[in-house]
Amino acid sequence: MMLRCVIVEDLSVAAEYLSKCCEKAGNIQVTAKFSNVADALSYLNENPVDLIFLDVEMPEATGFDLLDQLAYLPKVILTTSKPEYAYPAFEYKVVDFLKKPYTYQRFSEAIAKLSTDSPSIPTQTSPDHIFIKSDGKLIRLNLTDILFIESMGDYVKFVTADKKFISHHTIKNLEEKVPKQQFIRVHRSYIVNIARIDDIRENFIFIQGNEIPVSKSQKPEILKRLNIL
Repeated sequence: MMLRCVIVEDLSVAAEYLSKCCEKAGNIQVTAKFSNVADALSYLNENPVDLIFLDVEMPEATGFDLLDQLAYLPKVILTTSKPEYAYPAFEYKVVDFLKKPYTYQRFSEAIAKLSTDSPSIPTQTSPDHIFIKSDGKLIRLNLTDILFIESMGDYVKFVTADKKFISHHTIKNLEEKVPKQQFIRVHRSYIVNIARIDDIRENFIFIQGNEIPVSKSQKPEILKRLNIL
């Protein structure tokens, strides 16, 4: 059975060694490698995997932060140079703890502990929240709280009822990531939460006093998505 995995490791040398170990094992496919928690979290919540090789000390957030924020829990093998992380690691029910530097033989022993049972991955349930990177922090946003998303070039602004968050994304990229049943792009610069629309007047949508332009090409699709009696 081929296991899909990701490597979350900020040291490129360590990530490359681990990747070669996986290749040598023959039954582990590395689908992606990440050097920070934010990028790994974004990928994992959209692309469920069987296994994560996870370093603890990462830039801006720890490996434990990633496990706290995942929408599901795959198998985890922790990789770190500090043995003091062993106890909290097993509180997260990790499969094994690889203390750097480790040999291929030690890697093989960790792999042997993996169960053949499939991880508990919610394939039918969409997440009810996202995490965005803003002001150097990972911030949780409940999807129902997002009123709309506005493009600001290479950045976007997430607008809720009482706050605004700036994050490094493009509107096109986000259009592919937010749940399509809940959000719709209404203009080249705006994605709105359909459930938060108050009214539509001519070529504008109004959400809690915010006036949002609607592209003529998008208006038929918007009207089709609304519950019009």
